[in-house]
Formats: sequence, C-alpha cells, structure tokens
Amino acid sequence: METKQAWTGAFESKKSDAFADSFADDVVLEAAVLRKPITGRANVALVLGTASKLYESVTFTHETTNGARSYLEWEAIMPGEPPLHGCTILVRDEAGKTAKAIIQHRPLDGLLAFSAKMGELLAGSSIDPDSFYRKD
Repeated sequence: METKQAWTGAFESKKSDAFADSFADDVVLEAAVLRKPITGRANVALVLGTASKLYESVTFTHETTNGARSYLEWEAIMPGEPPLHGCTILVRDEAGKTAKAIIQHRPLDGLLAFSAKMGELLAGSSIDPDSFYRKD
C-alpha cells in the first residue's frame, strides 16, 4: 500500500497496529506537540494510535509526493477545542517503509491542548511523560 494511503487509512481505523504495519523498525516521530522525538515502531504506533482516537474527525485536504517524501495537509476536530490544521511529512526508507514522520499542528492553543491530553492518556505507558506539554 502506498505510504500516504497507509497513513490516512490508519487514522480512519484508529488502531495502533494499523500505523505499525507501514513503519520501519527504527521509525522516528517528530511533532510540534512533542518536546522530543519518539522512536521505534511500537512507541510511534502507540502515540499515533492514541492521537487518532482524540480526533472526532480528520480530513486530508491536499497530498503530494516528491521522491521518498509525501506531504499531507489536514484539518482535524478535537471535541471542545478549536479546529486544528497541519501538515504531515512522511519519509520512506529504501524498503518503502515510513522511516520518519514529521507532524506540524496549528493554532498554538489547539496544539497545547492536544499535547497535554496526549500526555494524560499515555501516562504510565512506555512513552516518557516529559515528551508532552503539561498545563501546570
């Protein structure tokens, strides 16, 4: 399956393993909502599976590919928060697996609310709690 189709399909399914299927073992997630990158297939899949469940809806509005990179613009609704907009960059390795995902969110208030909620939901998991924004 093409990288961007695997990505959009994973967001539709809202399941961590749907993301993991298209990742390289050493995949890296960099995102505006993170204080530091998340690494490894299981950790990145856990973060993205959790993120997908926060959205009431995600609409991918524009897509393009240039070589090993795919660029996806999107709009998302998270209940009780302002609409989010962003761009995801997916970088494939030589085997066609996603080796890096870079996700940018806006506006700032929505980004901070999203990051804080992710930290709450992933508390006690394998993800370092210092990876996310805390309201305190």
